Amino acid sequence: MAAANLSGAENPSPDIYIPQEWSEAAESIAYDSNTSPPPIALICGAKNCGKTTFSRYLVNILLQRYRKVAYLDTDVGQPEFTTPGFLSLTMVEKLTPDLTIPCLKTPERSFYFGDVSSKRDPTAYLKYIFTLYDYYRKEYCMLNNSESPSRIELPLVVNTPGWVKGIGYDILVDILRYITPTNVVKINISFDKKNLPAGAFWLDGNCNGDVNLIEINSARQDSFNRSVLIQKDARLLRDLRIMAYFRQCFPSNQNTTIKELAHALASHPPYEVPISSINIRHLYCQVPSSEIFFSLNATIVGLAISSDSSENLPWCVGLGIVRGIDTLKNLLYVITPVPPSILEKVNVFLQGFIQIPTNLLQVQGCISPYMSANVLPTS
Repeated sequence: MAAANLSGAENPSPDIYIPQEWSEAAESIAYDSNTSPPPIALICGAKNCGKTTFSRYLVNILLQRYRKVAYLDTDVGQPEFTTPGFLSLTMVEKLTPDLTIPCLKTPERSFYFGDVSSKRDPTAYLKYIFTLYDYYRKEYCMLNNSESPSRIELPLVVNTPGWVKGIGYDILVDILRYITPTNVVKINISFDKKNLPAGAFWLDGNCNGDVNLIEINSARQDSFNRSVLIQKDARLLRDLRIMAYFRQCFPSNQNTTIKELAHALASHPPYEVPISSINIRHLYCQVPSSEIFFSLNATIVGLAISSDSSENLPWCVGLGIVRGIDTLKNLLYVITPVPPSILEKVNVFLQGFIQIPTNLLQVQGCISPYMSANVLPTS
């Protein structure tokens, strides 16, 4: 699936300033190390301190030395290349010319967590991240296997969420200890209480201390030249990203406004998916069997593919909107930009707490297709 850009946001971001210390940090990671093994850089810091911007910038610098860069996104609330609710590993091949414009890319591997915060299920959250990292190690880092002499080593950038206090801190420490990055970039602001502890806070007597710790300040400063947080409307950004994702159902030059997209989705012919071919999983609640279809209708689901080896951890290939359900015909009606060749392999629907944006539900001038009446009774 082609990358989709989110420049349709009504309020474009201001130009991004890259301080000299950011440039020096990125250059040191990219060039002050051997090409084999390539660097593994983890970016951490308080919420909205600039982690994603620095991660994008670092990827651009690494692409000047490497053909591809692996990007492990652990921020389920504001991910870089996917919609909210995903943990993903994406291969980046092209420079990002404008750091202010995020874009959607198809990840090589991803899991659907189904919520915008790891606090919903920290154990599952960490399991997904560790599995993605293990996949990266196997495919792009371990070159001693004589069976794959042509395998390419890739650098890895790990973007982390801004929840760095309480359980969020413990989760970050677990990620750092499991991944053991070669470089850790810690972004600080002037308000010390929001920052992570000084030094290599995640290390103890049982951990390897051979790591390059780089501490930099947030690029956004106030009138007193103090590094401050970048204010964002997180909910709006999440909605815009979901709308950009489903805009991929149509040609790129169509449905440029939210209203046009809402009308287009309401009239878009859905895929017919046999109910018997799908295993429906509710990630964070138990639903009585008599209510399963009603709970599924008019919701966003993760479209996943399970196998005998990954039954409990099915890879997710995208999102779908369950537009209606016909229990007489044993069919689910699903809207998704996932190509039919991949969709036909999907055998698991994962329902979490990622919701259809309200702007797409309220379609003025026509009857909304997203209603319980779309579940046709069995008798």
